[in-house]
Amino acid sequence: MEFFRSAILLVFLLSCFSFSSTDAFDALDPNGNITIKWDVTGWTPDGYVAVVTMFNFQQYRHIQAPGWTLGWTWAKKEVIWNMVGAQTTEQGDCSKFKGNIPHCCKKDPTVVDLLPGTPYNLQVANCCKGGVINSWGQDPETAVSSFQVSVGAAGTTNKTVRVPKNFTLKAPGPGYTCGPAKIVKPTKFVTNDGRRVTQAMMTWNITCTYSQFLAQKTPTCCVSLSAFYNDTIVPCPTCTCGCQKNGTHHGNCVDQDEPHLASVVSGLGKNNYSPLVQCTNHMCPIRIHWHVKLNYKEYWRVKVTITNFNYNMNYTQWNLVVQHPNFDNLTQLFSFHYKSLTPYGAINDTAMLWGMKFYNDLLMNAGPLGNVQSELLFRKDLSTFTFDKGWAFPLRVYFNGDNCVMPPPDSYPYMPNAGTVRKVSSLKLVVTLILSTAFFFAFV
Repeated sequence: MEFFRSAILLVFLLSCFSFSSTDAFDALDPNGNITIKWDVTGWTPDGYVAVVTMFNFQQYRHIQAPGWTLGWTWAKKEVIWNMVGAQTTEQGDCSKFKGNIPHCCKKDPTVVDLLPGTPYNLQVANCCKGGVINSWGQDPETAVSSFQVSVGAAGTTNKTVRVPKNFTLKAPGPGYTCGPAKIVKPTKFVTNDGRRVTQAMMTWNITCTYSQFLAQKTPTCCVSLSAFYNDTIVPCPTCTCGCQKNGTHHGNCVDQDEPHLASVVSGLGKNNYSPLVQCTNHMCPIRIHWHVKLNYKEYWRVKVTITNFNYNMNYTQWNLVVQHPNFDNLTQLFSFHYKSLTPYGAINDTAMLWGMKFYNDLLMNAGPLGNVQSELLFRKDLSTFTFDKGWAFPLRVYFNGDNCVMPPPDSYPYMPNAGTVRKVSSLKLVVTLILSTAFFFAFV
């Protein structure tokens, strides 16, 4: 079992190191990225019309409200005459134009998705979701977002068009780094009846990858542990996501016993990128608790609870990724969806869990309703199963794609050793013998 102890220690050290590195590589989703495809579908007198599509190829990292923001820098003096399915946040200086005024004249436009309920004549396929994009693992059909843009002063042939530069993607905050646009083979489109194939005039791709360290300097979630065989509840490490300020005024957190809590928390129930967390020792917006609940002859049961300590955020379409060697024998799951992830090929030790639609896919903000929970039933593999050396606890946990901080391995709940059991039993035997003797002589 020393192997499992060493593995847990290695994962803990790697999770700590991940917050000091800007490397965007994710071992559990090595091919995950957001690919932006720019398809020139037709020419205009002074430019072109293009369909821009974002594909979220990440297995478990999605973009939630208030949605994505896309930016770039034009290579020449291009302007945007019109947009369908999206809009720029600023028009810029269009004073040199007479008559028709462009939609945007900025050298570095910033584009956002339109909101649900947009009139149909302003929509294109896969638009108008408020910038929300699901993860590829949860729902590939909603992991796409598109808009149409009409570009002027851009050139009207493949030889004169220049690709934009310096692409940026916020989702909704920082974290993504986009590479340069690369011209690729033109995209082919198949009509709905499947009888005709058309082709883009020109296509280029941009690949954006995520780094948790760039998104925030501190972790966003932590893991606590407990088990039926030990009274100890291992909490999240102190100051995991920050520390409370000294003094009577907490400053960066809210006391749940605050008598005027509603007035302290402004905009309660509305999503805000800046967290306002409940005062805790760990100061994390999200805590995941893994409790080893029951032990049967052929099965064992775990209870998983996700608690939201953030007063500023409702987590929609949340997901949890857990790595544990017994997931290849997961038998039953209650109130969560489950999908097996196999980042290491044939090894099935990683699972993605998420809530059921209209039931618990919305993790409410801090308060009495700010938690979701489920139970997992595993079949025992007698060749590997043990409660010793921390084997029953996960190696790694992600929430919404961010790596959560685990407690140090030497603090995990441990099995009472056999010697302790024998000493307690002997003590009980001696006490029983003395009491019995005293009782006997009292009535002789």
